[in-house]
Amino acid sequence: MSKELLISKTLNECRAALVENGEIIDFLMDRIDPAKKVRPRVGNIYKGKVIRVLPGMQSAFVDIGADKAAFLYVDDAHIPSLEEQRAYANQIKKQQDTEKQKEKVGEVIPDELSTLSETVDMKFRSDKPIESFLKEGDEVVVQIAKESISTKGPRVTRHITLAGRYVVFMPYIEHTGVSRRIENEEERERLKDLLDTIRPDGIGVIARTVAESQSHNTLKNDFKILTKIWKELQKNVKKMKAPKLCYEDLPFVHQVLRDITDEKVDRIIADDKNVIREVEKFATKYLPSMKGKAHLHDGDIPLFERFGIDLELERGISNKVYLRSGGSLNIDQTEALVSIDVNTGKFVGRKNLEDTILKTNLEAVKEIAYQIRLRNCGGIIIIDFIDMEKEEHRDLVYQSLLEALKKDRSKTNVLPISGLGLIEMTRKRTRDTLTRLLCSSCPYCEGTGQVKSVATVSAEVIRELFKVLGKENAGAIAIYAHPEVTAHLCNEDIDIMRHVETTNGKSLIIRSENNYHIEQFEIFPQD
Repeated sequence: MSKELLISKTLNECRAALVENGEIIDFLMDRIDPAKKVRPRVGNIYKGKVIRVLPGMQSAFVDIGADKAAFLYVDDAHIPSLEEQRAYANQIKKQQDTEKQKEKVGEVIPDELSTLSETVDMKFRSDKPIESFLKEGDEVVVQIAKESISTKGPRVTRHITLAGRYVVFMPYIEHTGVSRRIENEEERERLKDLLDTIRPDGIGVIARTVAESQSHNTLKNDFKILTKIWKELQKNVKKMKAPKLCYEDLPFVHQVLRDITDEKVDRIIADDKNVIREVEKFATKYLPSMKGKAHLHDGDIPLFERFGIDLELERGISNKVYLRSGGSLNIDQTEALVSIDVNTGKFVGRKNLEDTILKTNLEAVKEIAYQIRLRNCGGIIIIDFIDMEKEEHRDLVYQSLLEALKKDRSKTNVLPISGLGLIEMTRKRTRDTLTRLLCSSCPYCEGTGQVKSVATVSAEVIRELFKVLGKENAGAIAIYAHPEVTAHLCNEDIDIMRHVETTNGKSLIIRSENNYHIEQFEIFPQD
């Protein structure tokens, strides 16, 4: 299988796409701020000031110097002592042992930070309310856990993590973890034993997926680099005055190489010489197996156009996606959830209805997993498959979806197909969706996707006209409206207009305003 990393850079943005057999596995984009302001990105660490504590929500807002205040929840605000952590870890282990005996509902496809024991995900909930250890004016060191999405500010945590190429360093959480995406039991045990020899008491470390088969020295060197960064950061924090950026994650190209690139990548193609130099420099230090794989694209056709990436991104922001068989997906993203509806469309099949439905659903499964990943959909996702009567068909579609989702780097939780033919799933998201990155709400319909019809607005004009006639004694009434509305009033509603003039003994002056919104109109008395 061919696997390539494409990096396209212009003066104001840098885009990267990991492509396998023509399919986008991952897409990242970074826009350059003309004002040179550092956008709060996942991984950045700030020294912030608490500006408001909300006991009713057990949360606080922290000023980090960004446009929007950051949100800090109590679970992320409390840094537990080592004794608390160990007591809580034992409690979690007992709960897990009990839960193993219960019936399993749904399947969880882990991300890199989902580890063997899951204790890294502990929230260390205690009886301490947030107002007991945090107050307005406090200066706290926080890290961006989730970027600003829509109107919400970034979400932050005090549980700092520093990601290296092979390991993740956690200065406040005692934990040894191995990414669940490393499936070989012997390899996971080997890595866990290595990490236990590397980390001191009270410190946490997780082996990332790319740590598989790596040596003790490789992991130890990566851990040492992160330890050095943390010690330097602690020194700098003491000299800083909040709000202030303490630590910025790696430059965009380095993040791409660290997070979404592995030894299975055959080629790295970039359209900028500076990017090629960055790639080679990073590969020399961290990815020796990738040296010599970077190539400069110098063709007449732009890089992303040449490999069909621009076309895929256009499909990724469309509400309707067509399947090769003739079926289609309707994808609607809202603030609360994402709904995906599967339709047979033009596909009529060859044998029988049940066979047609199964083939459409199986084809839709691959495209759904791809679109969810490409669009970076998050939160609750509801998939409405075409109803299947046979239980084995429903199970086949469900298992196919689980298999297709394994390519996704984000953690997902998928429930079996319900009696209504729906699949409910959740997907972890830390950055904005593709639609919000590339699009903005329509200024005309204000994001609703709909405007009132001409007939509806004309009826509103007539109702408002009767109100004005009952209050005003002027000899004439002027109506200003959108050209399509005035055309409707002077054609379809002309009899009503004449009746109003005759009954009230007043002249109606109808005028078109080209710069009016179709729903906008004004009625004025004329002397």
